[in-house]
Amino acid sequence: MIPFLDLKKINEPYETAFQEKLKSVLDNGWYILGKEVETFEKAFAEYCQSKFCIGVGNGFDALVLIFKGYIELGKLKKGDEVIVPANTYIASILAILQADLVPVLVEPRLETYNINPELIPEKITPKTKAILAVHLYGQLAEMDKINELAEKHDLIVVEDAAQSHGVEKNLKAKIYNLKSAIAYSFYPGKNLGCLGDGGAITTNDEALAKVLFSLRNYGSEKKYHNEFVGVNSRLDELQAGFLNLILPNLDSDNEKRRAIAERYLKEIKNHKIVLPFWDFSNNHVFHLFVIRTENREKLQEYLTQNNIQTVIHYPIPPHKQKAFSQWNNLSFPITEKIHKEVLSLPMSPVLTESAVDYIIEILNQY
Repeated sequence: MIPFLDLKKINEPYETAFQEKLKSVLDNGWYILGKEVETFEKAFAEYCQSKFCIGVGNGFDALVLIFKGYIELGKLKKGDEVIVPANTYIASILAILQADLVPVLVEPRLETYNINPELIPEKITPKTKAILAVHLYGQLAEMDKINELAEKHDLIVVEDAAQSHGVEKNLKAKIYNLKSAIAYSFYPGKNLGCLGDGGAITTNDEALAKVLFSLRNYGSEKKYHNEFVGVNSRLDELQAGFLNLILPNLDSDNEKRRAIAERYLKEIKNHKIVLPFWDFSNNHVFHLFVIRTENREKLQEYLTQNNIQTVIHYPIPPHKQKAFSQWNNLSFPITEKIHKEVLSLPMSPVLTESAVDYIIEILNQY
């Protein structure tokens, strides 16, 4: 069986270094917010070309804390509306709700699976105060257009980059980051994944960064002095140590993913299969390679029978989830089509050329 994702194989080259890092952290005797976290925050901020990086417990907390940070700064208030893609992973929407804000769902483009900026204006109301742009599956959302809308309507832009570590940002997006923030997840299966939960926030906004450093640590900048109603969400010292070992290889791993994606796109030739759109620039890091087909279950069964493991990201759209019963009667036809048809093929930097050959061959025979 060709696995969808072989984490053991991905982490195998680091095994000795991981063990040495564990011993180093144990010997150091400082296990919370120590030198490893400080080193990673500095390195990841530099990598992302941001002034600040705040390590937190996971990607979900990263989003929640960004919104709560803006609330503390008076730039958002409870009940404000946040525009978000209707087809995102549910964590994006849950984070908005967790911060006592109101998600407003907008359809994506069918070709890219990212939010359609042309549909955003019709959803803007006097209560709209932010846009949550999600770089789904590893592809950069249309940040030029999103940022132009945000500037026109005086909206905050928050980016959910849980699936897009290392994706290239254009100059305008970098400039806009001066007044925005980006959330990352280091869940083990991500392009930059640790060996447990972990997350981070990057921003160039010094005032926001100051608040976030406190919010993640009980709202305290100085021990036992609590300026904010904070939480306990700190990037683990050991996980930061592991990330320090992996980060230098992120770009080369992303290049391997792009090379596999290029082969899939050029060599899979089957009218029953819709391939994802990519312009072959660095605006995609292929956390996932997602195809569509009308009879997904049949194709998935066929691939399983041929020893190819696939995963569905995601079978149920957020507005059809039981947790959001108030939205169950809403209609988002593009989102519903995506969730009904998508299937993720094996994709990782350790996927062999022979495995890619075989996957392409089997798909073309379907």
